[in-house]
Amino acid sequence: MGNPRWEHFAHGADIGVRGWGQTKEEAFRQAALALTAVVTDPARLGREREARFEMEAPDDEILLMDWLNALIYEMAANDVVFGDFDVRIEGHRLQALARGEAVDVERHEPAVEVKGATCTGLSVNRNEQGEWVAACVVDV
Repeated sequence: MGNPRWEHFAHGADIGVRGWGQTKEEAFRQAALALTAVVTDPARLGREREARFEMEAPDDEILLMDWLNALIYEMAANDVVFGDFDVRIEGHRLQALARGEAVDVERHEPAVEVKGATCTGLSVNRNEQGEWVAACVVDV
């Protein structure tokens, strides 16, 4: 998986998530890892559970917000946390496979519950180095 290419950034009572990549897909994957890292360490997660995602949006920013919100919903509805993501994007259509495991409170020690991805700080673009950067603030 290589070095993490994501970070959290402060935003009032909420938390920003940001992912970088040479491709838009990698930036979205890293943003998903940053989302998971709000809750627990993604590197410690198994890969026993899988969930598939498919969505389309009018632009990259809404696609990122929809992607993160779909992950948040799946984690809450099925008591699972994801630490591995395969993401494919064509135009503004995303297909992804997330792998993770059932939440184990003692082992995962969840820090917070993420309620949703927001429009605040929402951006998908290239930085000065030509890397894709995908970011938004999540409500905790």
